[in-house]
Amino acid sequence: MPINIYIYDSAERLDWLCNGVWDLPTQIDSLEIWLNTEGKLLEPNKYVADIGFDIRKDPAGGGGVLSSESMSIMGKIGMDVYFSEYPSAE
Repeated sequence: MPINIYIYDSAERLDWLCNGVWDLPTQIDSLEIWLNTEGKLLEPNKYVADIGFDIRKDPAGGGGVLSSESMSIMGKIGMDVYFSEYPSAE
């Protein structure tokens, strides 16, 4: 599923990012790029960015960082982020 961006009330899909990518740090990077190019142009409403991710095996720290700039854009347009964890396919 990786990142499904839609309007909350109607479930109308606005975009689909990272098809086939289940790595959360990569997905967050892609979401930030989308917010800075597409998302900031949206009229305020109720939006969702539903991130479907798989837990990393043997992480050594670090991970995705959602910047304050991206959070500001989400606040202005009314976007919530859902984190949907899925079991590994392995």
